Amino acid sequence: MTTKPPLQAVIVPVTALQQNCTLFWCTKTMRGAFVDPGGDLEKLMAVAAQHGVTIEKLLVTHGHIDHCGLTGVLAEQLGVPIEGPHRDDKFWIDQAPGTGAKYGLAGATAFTPDRWLVDGDQVTVGELVLDVYHCPGHTPGHVIFHHAPSHLAMVGDVLFQGSIGRTDFPKGDYNQLITSITSRLWPLGNATAFVPGHGPMSTFGTERQTNAYVADAALA
Repeated sequence: MTTKPPLQAVIVPVTALQQNCTLFWCTKTMRGAFVDPGGDLEKLMAVAAQHGVTIEKLLVTHGHIDHCGLTGVLAEQLGVPIEGPHRDDKFWIDQAPGTGAKYGLAGATAFTPDRWLVDGDQVTVGELVLDVYHCPGHTPGHVIFHHAPSHLAMVGDVLFQGSIGRTDFPKGDYNQLITSITSRLWPLGNATAFVPGHGPMSTFGTERQTNAYVADAALA
C-alpha cells in the first residue's frame, strides 16, 4: 500500500497573463489553499471541487494584479482569510481597481490581508506548515512559501525557468532580487522544485546550473 504524500498540488493558469495559481492541500484533512488566486474564480473553484478540497485560506506572494486582483472577491465569497504578502506591497494592492481596468481584469478590488507576512513566519493549511521567506526585488513586499517535507516552493515572480522577475516596475530592485534568490532560495536546496508565477516548473539546482541570470557561473 502506498501512502499519500502530505501535500498535493495542481497549477491552474489564470487571467490573460497566464499566471500560475497553485491549489495545494493537506491530503490528511483535504483542506487547502490557493496561492495567488488572481482571477478566473469559477475555474479555480471547479478545480477545488474536482479534487474534493475545502478551501481554508488564500495566500498571496505579491501585490501585482494578475496574482491578487480577485483575491478579495474570492475571500468574501468563501468567508476565508487572506495571508500575505508583506506589508511593503500594500501600495500595489491599493491600486488594484485602476490596474485591473488597464489590464482588462474586470472586478479587481483592493483588500487588506487578515495577516501581513514577514520573513520567518509560518502559515498552516490543514496539518501542513509552510515557511515564509521575504524575497524583495520584483516587488518590495514579495514573499515565497516553502513546504520543506515536500521539497516544494511557490515563488511567485521571483524566479522562473530560465529567467528572473522583472525589476522595472515601481520599487523594483535588480540587485535586491539577485540577493533574494541567492540568499533565500538557494539555501532551500538544489532538489527543491518550485512553481513560478508564470511558465513551467523547475528546480533550484537546475537554475543554478542553467539560468543565464543567476546560475552560479553567471554570478561568479
